[in-house]
Amino acid sequence: MLIMIFLAIWQLLSPERPPAGKVSYTDFLAFVEADKMKAPYAETVTIRDGDYIFTVKDPVAGSTTKKLAQGPRKVDSEVIEKLRKNKVAVSFEKEEASPMWSGALVTIVPMLLLLGMFYLFMRQLQAGGGKAMSFGKSRARMLDENAIKITFDDVAGIDEAKDEVEEIIEFLKDPKKFQRLGGRIPKGVLMVGPPGTGKTLLARAIAGEAAVPFFSISGSDFVEMFVGVGASRVRDLFEQGKKHAPCIIFIDEIDAVGRHRGAGLGGGHDEREQTLNQLLVEMDGFESSEGVIIIAATNRPDVLDPAILRPGRFDRRIVVNRPDVRGREAILAIHTRKVPLSDDVVLDVIARGTPGFVGADLENLVNEAALLAARQDKESCAMSDFEMAKDKVLMGTERRSMVIGEEEKRTTAWHESGHTLVAKLLEEHTDPVHKVTIIPRGPALGVTQQLPKADRLSISREFAKARISVLMGGRVAEEIVFGRYTTGASNDIKQATEIAHRMVTEYGMSDKLGPICFSSGEEQVFLGRDLSTKRNTYSERTAQLIDEEVQRFVLEGQQQARDLLNEHRETLDKLAEVLLERETLDAEEIDALVAGIELPEPKNVRIPTYRERAEEATKKRRAASIFGAPKPVPQA
Repeated sequence: MLIMIFLAIWQLLSPERPPAGKVSYTDFLAFVEADKMKAPYAETVTIRDGDYIFTVKDPVAGSTTKKLAQGPRKVDSEVIEKLRKNKVAVSFEKEEASPMWSGALVTIVPMLLLLGMFYLFMRQLQAGGGKAMSFGKSRARMLDENAIKITFDDVAGIDEAKDEVEEIIEFLKDPKKFQRLGGRIPKGVLMVGPPGTGKTLLARAIAGEAAVPFFSISGSDFVEMFVGVGASRVRDLFEQGKKHAPCIIFIDEIDAVGRHRGAGLGGGHDEREQTLNQLLVEMDGFESSEGVIIIAATNRPDVLDPAILRPGRFDRRIVVNRPDVRGREAILAIHTRKVPLSDDVVLDVIARGTPGFVGADLENLVNEAALLAARQDKESCAMSDFEMAKDKVLMGTERRSMVIGEEEKRTTAWHESGHTLVAKLLEEHTDPVHKVTIIPRGPALGVTQQLPKADRLSISREFAKARISVLMGGRVAEEIVFGRYTTGASNDIKQATEIAHRMVTEYGMSDKLGPICFSSGEEQVFLGRDLSTKRNTYSERTAQLIDEEVQRFVLEGQQQARDLLNEHRETLDKLAEVLLERETLDAEEIDALVAGIELPEPKNVRIPTYRERAEEATKKRRAASIFGAPKPVPQA
């Protein structure tokens, strides 16, 4: 493009070239004196400041050509006399002086274009902004204090983690307070926790609270396709940190670059290992980085290299756990600041009904409730909106448009009733049933949802066995009522087998095998888990016993579910019939059915889809156009 622009400007600004071939002044005089009947002769002449532009006509061929001859700037009177004698048409033109800017442009513009092209090419070879040769520079972003609007007031549910990082901020603001007793600032802080618990949010709050430069980078930003790029970016990152010390460097998802060394394929030199080695040296090597604090976040601490976890590199490990009921209530209070709530909304009830939810889940729950309320044209979010949003998050979106045969619908009703009744009868050892539905949600034709009454931190052997019985209740109900099995229980069988296998190999809940762990738990982190799991070191006889014990736990759970459903067959049928009628039952309705008392009125509110609302609006417009608007009644 630059070359084309250059050529176009040159063509526009260059002086006009003469349109004729050059001849000598002597030849010009010969053409003037030539015979007009025999030889080519000059027909017209234009004299312009010593240039003689003339047309030569050939009487034989009948052609005319233009030619140019350069003569003296002062016109010779003899030449004029010859021209007049031979009857040649003569005209004089005065050459206009070209403006100064035209000559300057012809000289300067090409030079400027060449200098501009040279500058652009050199800039491509320099660092910064994803240029061609900038892959060796760090991509860390230094955050401005005004750009971060999140503070510690926006973080809830992880009070212990907040206290730990607040101490680091206090150290940066007043280091003498801690150094007077010989303490030193931690070099690194590793935040560990499940996904969605708020590790990155906590780092953003640190950036908002700290009065020091804050660099943010992802672990995957270090590794590229070029060899040595990761180590170069680590060096550049710490050089920037030293220039702005004291400062904080936040590395998100550090497991992308800090994985255990020596686990790669092929046995060659791994780029991640070189990057990790450079990171280890920069954090605590021969030249220490004073005043540079590294804060890293990961949800896979088990795959990190031991060298990066030692004191002196990551001195402090902060565990960001799932919030408890008080933490969930505080998180909901933060996320509902900008959401108008109805008077019936009680955040404490929502928090107790969402055990196991992390901060990201609760934020999604509030957002879904706001969207559901907006779809119904409400002015505020009601408690029913939060309940429907919770069902949508836990069980998936309703698929009411899915066509299901009557026979499959009856099978699904008895299947879910089997789960529900077994869970209700074993309520002492398992989680209570929160809701059951035969409306397809997500990939399932029906869902039975259980929620614990409180946060469950550990499980007992009775709970695990009861859970297997509940999972097998759907398959057993199909067998008792219809005398056949369907594929609807495939996921239930898979979950029951996994629970039984863990009971035997990890939890030590088998009487035959005792409290021994038969799961190695060692895996090559750069390979597939099942592909590279280390061969267990127990004998074939022990493996056979493990299989027998797993089978025994599953079959015992199935038999317990069969005994319970046969004993309460009438309740099972009644539950399934009501489920076919109402499609969804909540905990209150299930309790009433099992107790044999009158059912309360159905509470389910169905929100019309956008398509249904559009069709309803179209019907109203058509009716108004046919019958006309109602006439106003005259006042008396």
